[in-house]
Amino acid sequence: MLTQITSLLERLTAPGASNTLDEAELRIASAALLVHAVAVDGTVTEGEARRLQALIAEHFQLAPHEVSRLLIEAERQERDAVDIYRFTSVLRDALPIERKREIIAMMWRIAFADGQLDALEDNLIWRTAELLAVPTRDRMQLKQMVRAEQEAE
Repeated sequence: MLTQITSLLERLTAPGASNTLDEAELRIASAALLVHAVAVDGTVTEGEARRLQALIAEHFQLAPHEVSRLLIEAERQERDAVDIYRFTSVLRDALPIERKREIIAMMWRIAFADGQLDALEDNLIWRTAELLAVPTRDRMQLKQMVRAEQEAE
């Protein structure tokens, strides 16, 4: 799978490359951002891990074994990445704004999963939204929406 991602990045940066990605490549890049969001504050709670699995299963309509496989690859990719640009650059041009907004909303759901928003989580989501070209207004609306969902639970 690592060679698949390396090949993907080489294809995307090659002269005259097409920005067409298959769904598996989009899933890996999206899941890697979510994995990073879970771990950015230095602690991964059981609630955050469960929330991550549930979000991925629901968003991508995956069975539990498919979620596990995707998370294993996403964790590997996230561990090997120097920064989030590796993932956001893949997603920025390939996804419509609504799918980018969904990623940001999922990141907020993970950030609030432990009941508190860490400054590192907030900063990561801000940077990710900027790199995905999600407007600040949308990012803040999504934050408020997710916060209201959490308070209602």
